[in-house]
Amino acid sequence: MTDLPFLHDVVVVFAGSLLVVLLFHRLRLPSLPGFIVAGIVLGPNGLGLVADVHRAEAFTEVGIVLLLFTIGIEFSLSRLREHARQVVGIGALQIGLTAALAAGAARALGTTWPLAIFLGLLLAQSSTALVLKVLTDRGEIDTPVGRLATGILIFQDLAIVPIMVILPFLAGTAEGGPAALLAAVGKAALVVVGVVVGARTVVPRIISEILKTRSRELFLIAILVLGAVTALATAAAGASLALGAFLAGLVISESDYAHQAMAELLPLRDVLISLFFVSVGMLVQLDFVLARPLLFVAAVAAIIVTKTLTGAAGPALAGYSPRVSLLTGVTVSQVGEFALVLATAGRTLGLMSDSWFQSFLTVAVLTILVTPFLLLAAPGALDRLARYLPGARAAPAAPATDLVAAEPISNHVIVVGYGLNGRNLATALRAAGVAHLIADLNVQTVRAARAGGEPAFYGDATREEILRHLGAERARMLVVAISDAAATRRVVRVGRYINPTLYIVARTRYVTEIPELTRLGANVVIPEEFETSVEIFNRVLAHYGVPRSEIETLTDQIRASQYRALRPGALPRLSIATALQGVPRMSVERVRIDPASPAAGASLADTQLRTRTGALVLAVHRAGQDIATPDPRFRLQPGDVVTIVGQPQQVRNAVGALTDAKPAPEEQPGSPPR
Repeated sequence: MTDLPFLHDVVVVFAGSLLVVLLFHRLRLPSLPGFIVAGIVLGPNGLGLVADVHRAEAFTEVGIVLLLFTIGIEFSLSRLREHARQVVGIGALQIGLTAALAAGAARALGTTWPLAIFLGLLLAQSSTALVLKVLTDRGEIDTPVGRLATGILIFQDLAIVPIMVILPFLAGTAEGGPAALLAAVGKAALVVVGVVVGARTVVPRIISEILKTRSRELFLIAILVLGAVTALATAAAGASLALGAFLAGLVISESDYAHQAMAELLPLRDVLISLFFVSVGMLVQLDFVLARPLLFVAAVAAIIVTKTLTGAAGPALAGYSPRVSLLTGVTVSQVGEFALVLATAGRTLGLMSDSWFQSFLTVAVLTILVTPFLLLAAPGALDRLARYLPGARAAPAAPATDLVAAEPISNHVIVVGYGLNGRNLATALRAAGVAHLIADLNVQTVRAARAGGEPAFYGDATREEILRHLGAERARMLVVAISDAAATRRVVRVGRYINPTLYIVARTRYVTEIPELTRLGANVVIPEEFETSVEIFNRVLAHYGVPRSEIETLTDQIRASQYRALRPGALPRLSIATALQGVPRMSVERVRIDPASPAAGASLADTQLRTRTGALVLAVHRAGQDIATPDPRFRLQPGDVVTIVGQPQQVRNAVGALTDAKPAPEEQPGSPPR
């Protein structure tokens, strides 16, 4: 039998990864660091179950190409436009500060300037895959921290393109000096432009022809072939294969079929990401780490602290609170997978020695491993340190006297968060003449709200001083309309502490937050995921004729039980069947009276419609007016539109009675169009 060592390694990798990641899941830890640990354990420097280093490196190369291809599909130019401000401003500042500080430190350690610059650019990268997965799993992708971190990550992804272009020049393998560098940048720009043009012109036509076959297999093969051809063509133009893979994914992302392509590749994507991180773990040399553990611990701590501060600089300058700024910095404080891609390319070009590569790889892996723990502990740690943070006790951006009367406002509503829910609530309060104040952490949002006449303030409502400034001790109601679950809990707790009689309404994304928010003092907790369900079944039951009182009773039962009745396997079961018993299916129809209709000129009593069919006349539309529940003596005229209601068969019989034309001699009755 033919020996297949590669297949053996694949089986070992995925079987071992399965066990390790299962253990991480039991410990409630993210899976991505688990794949790195699996690689360390299974690789040539661990148990040696995959003993060949070159095969491990082959895993890495394949993983890099396929990882960048799938990330490119998820990336899009529209996403870039959506986060333009964070991408251009905050992202550029983060990379610039981190690269400058890291390069200066590397140069101080005696490295050459090319290597120092390269190390600075490497350390400036963060883990897009890890951060976005953690934020998504925790429901924090739409929070201020989530949006800021996403902007920084997008800019880092974009920065990969010029870094890959200048990499041969840093390594000294390119010829021609500055002129050649400019030519390479120009060539890369042309390649990107060509990719964008192809994405909008050629690709849709090709995919459209493939889709006409209605074959999922052919569609998937076409996507993979299209990606491979684009990647190889890009590499042939002088760029790297990894960059070509990313641009190939970008080609597909800009087509109308990107969502379907991603749906087909989604299972494969997760496998490829896991393969990449396992292969990275295989390259870590444990003996190299154990020989100088304190040095690596110090290096990891220095990198995390530095990247936290540089990541926080942009949001702080943009006007965000110290807490949001620092949490953003912590979120992007690790070294990411793109840095590992660049490091591998740098070693191949001879820019990094094996010793430097191993040191960087070890530090990067350690930062990724500690990131989930940092993100879990950071909010609580910042709360304890908040009193020492500069500006933590700062008042809102404008004094209250600018927007409120000289007398302290009271019996008002405090709205925390001016997103979609906050804006809608403020609009309703304003229309009803209810006094209210708004707090938000986005400076631009506050300015726009104040320009529209809203009493909006910049301030972190998790701080007691801010809520007191907004008059929480005199307020009637506090509405927390933000998407940050941790911040929501803090606002509720502080609001209840300030005013024990305050009526607190909190919005949350998940029903699992209800018990904790209720314990902290919220009077009403509105979970988005189940309120949508409540609205849907309200409309469905109303359409089936269930009395409004029954629907309201059912809704009250669900909310009073904190939505337990809607959870899978929950008890007690709702008595919805009793509400539907005996309720017939009703139908409504509108009928126009033609001159030939037997009802034309007759009164409703003469038609005997109710007696003959059981249907009821609700209204008659005549000359632009609606006549509700007309009298039995009401006479129908040609052109009238009659609204009738009843069970489906009753309505059909009534329509026939109203529309059947008077039969002509020697002819059967006909039914002219209504």
